[in-house]
Amino acid sequence: MRRFAKLCLIGSLTLAPVIAYADRAETLQLLDLFGEVFERVRTDYVEEVKDGQLVEAAINGMLTSLDPHSGYLNEKAFKEMQVQTKGEFGGLGIEVTMENGLVKVVSPIDDTPAAKAGIKPGDYISFINDEAVMGLTLSEAVEKMRGTVDSKVKLTILREDSPEPIEMTLTRAEIKIKSVRAHTEGDDIAYLRVTSFTEQTTDLLESEFGRIKKDLPNLRGVVLDLRNNPGGLLEQAVSISDAFLRRGEVVSTRERDPDRTKRYSASSGDELIDDNIPIVVMVNNGSASASEIVAGALQDHKRAIVLGTKTFGKGSVQTVIPLTGHGAIRLTTARYYTPSGRSIQAKGIMPDIVVEPAKIEPIKGSDKVRSEAELRKRLENLQEKKDQEKKTNGTDVNKDNGDKDKDKDKESKDKETKKSSGEIAMAEDFQLQRALDLLRAVNVYKQVAPEQ
Repeated sequence: MRRFAKLCLIGSLTLAPVIAYADRAETLQLLDLFGEVFERVRTDYVEEVKDGQLVEAAINGMLTSLDPHSGYLNEKAFKEMQVQTKGEFGGLGIEVTMENGLVKVVSPIDDTPAAKAGIKPGDYISFINDEAVMGLTLSEAVEKMRGTVDSKVKLTILREDSPEPIEMTLTRAEIKIKSVRAHTEGDDIAYLRVTSFTEQTTDLLESEFGRIKKDLPNLRGVVLDLRNNPGGLLEQAVSISDAFLRRGEVVSTRERDPDRTKRYSASSGDELIDDNIPIVVMVNNGSASASEIVAGALQDHKRAIVLGTKTFGKGSVQTVIPLTGHGAIRLTTARYYTPSGRSIQAKGIMPDIVVEPAKIEPIKGSDKVRSEAELRKRLENLQEKKDQEKKTNGTDVNKDNGDKDKDKDKESKDKETKKSSGEIAMAEDFQLQRALDLLRAVNVYKQVAPEQ
């Protein structure tokens, strides 16, 4: 096995700049130790184990011991990862990481089985099909959650505000992510929802915004919703930020070698909207990685107001390094910093305005509060009386009621469509309501400020 160790050492000499600080004699001894353990396992373990399985497990153990985001990808997992970054893959539609030996949910993806089942950011998955997650690697756990379309998988969820574990059975589906959605809010605000950063995201954002902008000749604000967006490709985060910035740094990445710092900047001439149109970026604890790059860049440049709750806090960069004939390794190679030099690793982006998710309900008894209209001998509103007479004389009451009924039916159908697609109905989305109120308040202020 000493010969095995020497061969390993010869192969490692190509990495001399990385391990130049190590004493080579000590390294040789450690490789001898690995070789001895390897040989002992393959000869004495209770069951026969393939050499390749042992080596892959050793490599994965080495990488996963560094941080939750580094790991080994065998050929199958590497191919699946390549498919996923293109925006189509099979499974439950859930972005996860490993924490305290359990699978932690970073974010469910819109319109997927995970989102429809009610899985939330911060949930812990403790059992998969009644098999304990503790002791599995992240890749093994993810593999168990994947499967053929229409097959079922049982998950046991641990949630902070739930005293008992939650069991749910999900049906696997083919996940086709449309990473950008857009619609209008009223006749003056554009709503852009970015669910992930895949190879198609920037093109989709430009296309969707161009489509709805035709319906907004008087555009006065943009909501960029990054809630529950687990991140994705760094290049896409930079290009999305560039779409809203005229100039300046978007993000910098700093490796162990200080001479290998990279800076990514916005270029002028490709902005989606004018600088005078306000933007609100919505985030929560499911906004991670690339989402935090965008939110941090727009916040530091004072280009947008960030609203919501503190983000996930993943401020590290992973590089996927292919290994010829043996899949790839995902290695954390750098930390990223916002334009002002902030590292949000394990800290997250703190919103400018903190708005917790909430449900608004009317106060009981508020309809009994007296007003001027209920007082005896009150003066009549002559203008209202004239308007009512004109309306009665000029319209067909029955037709009007019929139109109202149709409008109610359409509104009800639209609401059901939104719910069935996994989106939060706007009337139930307190954070979005506050974002819209904020944009409209900014525009009111712009109108009155010059007169002061």
